[in-house]
Amino acid sequence: MTQDSIELTWSARVSRPSPFDPPEIFTRLRNERPLRPLIFADGHPGWLATGYDVVRAILADSRFSIRRELAHPPVMMPNSNAQAVFTAPAPPGMFVRMDPPEHTRYRKLLAGEFTVRRMRGLEERIAEAAHGCLDDMETSGPPADLVTALCVPVPTLLICELLGLPRPIIPTFRQAAATALDADSTQEQIQQAYATMLGLFPPLIASKRGHPTSDVYSGVINSGALSDEELASIGLLLFAAGYETTSSMLAMGTFALLEHPRQLQALRRDPSLIDNTVEELLRYLTGPGGMLRTALEDVEVGGELIKKGQTVELLVGAANHDPARFQRPHEFDVTRPARGHLAFGHGIHQCLGQQLARVELRVVIQALFTRFPRLRLAAPAQEIPMKDDSPFFGPKRLPVQW
Repeated sequence: MTQDSIELTWSARVSRPSPFDPPEIFTRLRNERPLRPLIFADGHPGWLATGYDVVRAILADSRFSIRRELAHPPVMMPNSNAQAVFTAPAPPGMFVRMDPPEHTRYRKLLAGEFTVRRMRGLEERIAEAAHGCLDDMETSGPPADLVTALCVPVPTLLICELLGLPRPIIPTFRQAAATALDADSTQEQIQQAYATMLGLFPPLIASKRGHPTSDVYSGVINSGALSDEELASIGLLLFAAGYETTSSMLAMGTFALLEHPRQLQALRRDPSLIDNTVEELLRYLTGPGGMLRTALEDVEVGGELIKKGQTVELLVGAANHDPARFQRPHEFDVTRPARGHLAFGHGIHQCLGQQLARVELRVVIQALFTRFPRLRLAAPAQEIPMKDDSPFFGPKRLPVQW
């Protein structure tokens, strides 16, 4: 560990020149040293990875573990009561926090349900859901909050249909999820919130086991490979990941396009740029949060020796703005071939639902700007409230008019 070890506070992580750029300190640290020592909140000597090559290399390296119980939190969490929950071992079924071979068993079972063909087959249903929301917006008239009118309802409806979840459970689930993610919640409140969410699934599992349908969750349940406890965790994980991340990206993507009129004009002139636009939005708008990996043995990466037991925080947003990988990375350019970004991660833990997210973003963005070609913000950009304390970065509200 060298003398340029640093401490990186929470306030530094959320301080940014604009909602679309990584915090300035991330850019400076990456330019100085893309993999550098970092003093974690508990005094543990760890590492901070901000360069594209080192982040990608660590994500692909099986000598690094994703298990939370091995990791050290890089910053003191806003509520110390939540730290015990953060570092707890993964419950059965929570495969995104597991290493092989446990992770492999779950991932293999689920991958067959999330095929590219199946996700693309949802395009017509996504368009139908989006146009239904846009009809309601048009009937009500401007202004509207795009988050509540479009960005949340469409992904929520789609993940409910994909998993075969009854829509009446959504309010209870979302309220409990908000409590679990609230920095001011106590450990007891967080545990109760998770218990509430998990408690929604056993009746559903029993129903689908007796009367299977064509949805993804029925397929997993009736594989006969998992216990009810595992199935409940998987249901919770898929639902939470399936609506919150996509709804935040829809809101951020619309915000970015409205604030970059030349790029929006380029997309309107050439609709075939929509796939490029989606990839560029994913690259450009990757949130400020970090992924954690802990070395299972001594590993040399990028000329640095990471010792066994040391945790590395991987700042994907900084990596996606690395000029060594992307030309003019701080510019939003819908003509850029942005494939290769790390917004969905990399390696064995790459996001299972990435194809669904891509289809939703493409279809909804096209539908929105086709229906409302004069869409614009109904408030100054600097007054748009952002979810700075949430792992799902994006606008809390996005007021628009047309």
